[in-house]
Amino acid sequence: MENDMPARGAQSNPSVGTTTIIVGPTASGKTALSLLLARRMDAEIVSADSRQIYRHLTIGTAKPSDSDRSKVPHHFIDILDPNQEYSAGEYGVQARGVLEEIQKRGKSALVVGGSGLYVKAVVDGFFDGPGKDPEVRERLERDLEREGISGLLKKLEHVDPATAQAMTREPKARRVMRALEVYYSTGKPLSVHFSEQKRNPLSNFIMVAPLWERALLYKHIDERVVGMMKQGLLDEVRWLKSHGYHANLNALNTVGYKELFEHLEKKTSLDEAVSLIKLNTRRFAKRQMTWFRADKRIRWLPVSSDRDFEETASSILALPV
Repeated sequence: MENDMPARGAQSNPSVGTTTIIVGPTASGKTALSLLLARRMDAEIVSADSRQIYRHLTIGTAKPSDSDRSKVPHHFIDILDPNQEYSAGEYGVQARGVLEEIQKRGKSALVVGGSGLYVKAVVDGFFDGPGKDPEVRERLERDLEREGISGLLKKLEHVDPATAQAMTREPKARRVMRALEVYYSTGKPLSVHFSEQKRNPLSNFIMVAPLWERALLYKHIDERVVGMMKQGLLDEVRWLKSHGYHANLNALNTVGYKELFEHLEKKTSLDEAVSLIKLNTRRFAKRQMTWFRADKRIRWLPVSSDRDFEETASSILALPV
């Protein structure tokens, strides 16, 4: 971009038509930064968090408070029950529709979240394949129970080695099953569907991320876990369990929830569960950083404390469009 292009703060509501996307690892301050920006830009926030979409998962997903949501409109928060399924592909289509509606109202839009696939779905478009096939899904569920995820991964290696290779490092049953379901339903590997897909990337966007030193980020994570426990995360998990939600649900296969479900099942002490939440959150943050660092479109903005967010917000507003 040329240096003489106008900054977004140079005119009244200049960011309409330009989508600002805030990404980064958990506990990096995305929510706080987005609220600052939203007020200064007259923006609405489109969440790109694959767990904040679920009702009743409030403390453990660090949802914006009711007060913050009353001041700034938020989208894609509390839209599903924990036993409902939802995909990145569905999100991408729906989120783009919401972005269009926001812009038609003459407002700015902020996409905010750390779920890499959700961000990719809204920015680049995302192939989600055919609709779910109940018969195929039921058969794969039986295969998973009998053979485990390693067995399903071997099946995927046979029919779609490229997709299997991409999943080998950290295979997740739901994603492996979906890739197999696409193949069995269409006769074509998911990797081929991806290669044939006509990309329709989002136009007019900037993507930024707060950049912390790792030690400071990990300190934030540990402090946030302690804060969540004080807010009543264990009671939140007890409520979910008492209302029939179980740890095998995709929504609850989430750091903070799965460890406390194990505690309630007497598999760990509370202290052990909290230590595991801290450890697994740090590991999750590391994986998020690896994902986002691979995207060269992201502008990383160094921060060293929460007090930096005002300056960071000003820096974002000063970026050329």
